[in-house]
Amino acid sequence: MSPEIAPVDPADDAAFAAWHHVYGVSARHELGEVASPWQLEELRAMMQGGGTHSWSGAWSAVADGVTVGAGWLRTPLLDNLELAELDVHVLPAHRRRGTGSAVLAHLEDEARSRGRRVLTGLSAWPYDAGPDGEGAAGPGFARARGYELALPEVQRELRLPVADDLLTALAADAAGAHPAYTLRSWSGPVPDDLLQGWAEITSTLVTEAPTGELELEPEAVSTDAVREREDTLARQGRTKYNTVALSSSGEVVAYSDLATTVHEAGRAYQWGTLVRREHRGHRLGVAVKVANLRLLQGERPDVTRLTTYNAEVNSHMIAVNEALGFQPVARLGDFQKKLDP
Repeated sequence: MSPEIAPVDPADDAAFAAWHHVYGVSARHELGEVASPWQLEELRAMMQGGGTHSWSGAWSAVADGVTVGAGWLRTPLLDNLELAELDVHVLPAHRRRGTGSAVLAHLEDEARSRGRRVLTGLSAWPYDAGPDGEGAAGPGFARARGYELALPEVQRELRLPVADDLLTALAADAAGAHPAYTLRSWSGPVPDDLLQGWAEITSTLVTEAPTGELELEPEAVSTDAVREREDTLARQGRTKYNTVALSSSGEVVAYSDLATTVHEAGRAYQWGTLVRREHRGHRLGVAVKVANLRLLQGERPDVTRLTTYNAEVNSHMIAVNEALGFQPVARLGDFQKKLDP
């Protein structure tokens, strides 16, 4: 019997927990302890109040009273108005019965009804399966349904703490290349005097970082969206650690941010790192990453692992991460499909 696919209300504790169980079990089945699924309360907070910048929804596939499949759809609302990001998961014991295909078809219909024609989704697989993921479950499922690998990425992990003498050496080596710049670090929300500059530089990450064949446009610059995301972070139980580089005129020209969560003890995630094009060549990427790592280690000595992701072609940032000691642990890819008008 075909599963019944229905929307999930994040306020319905039992239904949302069953949906998240499928998502988490599926993600860990592929990658084991290096998997990095969002935690239940993180997703609940996001879906209950995404703000003006995006919308997210969840659907479950239920067979004989058991939730066996999970779908998740996100659509930007201020920019990339033809884009929809989607995710599909099925309990390992219930795969190859058409559940994943049914959930995906439902998400595609939802995306189409919202005027979206460019669909993207992430799939992760073991590092040893290679950059194309040939033979791995997720990439095989995506390709069979018309999705093409648009951007191969690598997940890396760093065991903390990094020795202070290494951080000192990296910072000193980079400092000579940017004497006209200053660094500023903080935890939590963006200070008011940096808010506009932060909104401007972070909005360009999706297109300034390598995008491969992904069809993307820069995010809208919105200080309101920054504050909305910070409110969501607080409800998710996350804390941000941030460093920026400022030009002599006070312009935010580089940044790096990390996040921790109360739902995963001992783990942090590297989010964005970016240097404006006109300010590259001054080793600011190294500078902001090292300063931010020092901030994290100083405030959170309990954090022992840091997870990051880089496009395979982003050789500069990969070199920075390798200098810090990051090691590859898994692969993932951004898959894309364009719907017919």
